Amino acid sequence: MAAASRDLEVFVRDALLQGQSRPAIESALAGAGWAPEQVRDALDAYADVAFPVPVPRPRPYLSAREAFLYLLLFASLYVWAYHLGSLLFDLINTALPDPADSSYMRNRAGDSMRMSVASILIAFPLFLFVARLLGRELARNPAKRQSVVRRWLTYMTLFLAAGVLVGDLIALVYHLLGGELTLRFLLKVLVVGGIAGGIFGFYLQDLRREERES
Repeated sequence: MAAASRDLEVFVRDALLQGQSRPAIESALAGAGWAPEQVRDALDAYADVAFPVPVPRPRPYLSAREAFLYLLLFASLYVWAYHLGSLLFDLINTALPDPADSSYMRNRAGDSMRMSVASILIAFPLFLFVARLLGRELARNPAKRQSVVRRWLTYMTLFLAAGVLVGDLIALVYHLLGGELTLRFLLKVLVVGGIAGGIFGFYLQDLRREERES
């Protein structure tokens, strides 16, 4: 696989060096059976600028600082998203108490809400701060959008959010079929769907915008 990728890179470079247009190169490679994604990646390795020889684009690289910032960004996202859901669950349980709940569960609600509020007050501002810091760096150096850490963590977040959404819908249908759909449960389903759906939609839109700009 590595040898095939190297052959593609050499072909694209030689074709550009001989003055072939990008559409002509894409057409020739498509006719030879290369996948559009592979062709696009090979062509994107070179800047579309007027110069006698192909000009390579900066390749993404991984630094310890970059890995730290992205791990901190997504960790803080997970923390505040989880505790936001937990806080809203506790508020729903308090507003719509279930007689079947034990006294321990009712007494524990206060401690749970206090922990959730404390976590949100720390994690959410941290998330905004790191997101702004990384946003400035991406504005100065757009090539960093191809960061391996950024893309892996973004797709992992999309996977987790999609998994939560699917589980949320399964729980909704399960209780609906069993005739156990209460207002309290429905509100919790909406909370989970709203948080997970918001995160999924935000990062999916970010990836689509990145693809349009590339």
